[in-house]
Amino acid sequence: MTSLNSNAYRLSVMAAGVAGFLGAGLPSASAQQQPQIPQGWFKACTKQEDVDICNVQNIVTAGNGQLVTGVSLIELKGKVNRKVFQVTVPTGRLVPPGIGLQIDTGKAQKLDYVICFPDRCVAEVPLTDQLVGAFKKGQAITLTSVNFQNQPNPIKIALQGFSGAYDGPPLQQSDIEDRQKKLQDFVAKNNQDFAKKLKDEQDKAKTAN
Repeated sequence: MTSLNSNAYRLSVMAAGVAGFLGAGLPSASAQQQPQIPQGWFKACTKQEDVDICNVQNIVTAGNGQLVTGVSLIELKGKVNRKVFQVTVPTGRLVPPGIGLQIDTGKAQKLDYVICFPDRCVAEVPLTDQLVGAFKKGQAITLTSVNFQNQPNPIKIALQGFSGAYDGPPLQQSDIEDRQKKLQDFVAKNNQDFAKKLKDEQDKAKTAN
């Protein structure tokens, strides 16, 4: 793998941070200051030096704020160009089965895991125009991981609102304030954290060269 491709891979994996895949670290739902995750499909974009990152996302959480499943369609443009479809699930999953992606009643597609963190695992496939088109035409997707007890855990996510989020503008300050005040802190913190990690990776790449 070339240094540029390696850097693109690292950036796309880290781009899950824009999605706010910090759900596993959120406080319980009873906490008064709990950040509120946007419901349904939404787009968050950020820029780090020569790379523009846009991420169309849908995050499913449990009642206590814990991450159940996160979906992310990531596009990197600029010095690094890459498009990936990622699914994030909690740990405690069997790795060989990967995650099954089914659109409506169609044939399931396997997503292989690419990395696991202490609180979550990420699976991905290349993001193609065909996949985006199928999402726009579909009604729902079902994402199925297999837990450590060898039991499938299917999660169904409606595709209503996907086209508007994908083709529309990203969340802006005014949008955030209109939808939910606490969302501002949620998006801002994730973008700041991601930007710092991205800069660190770019600094490492420059040093390596």
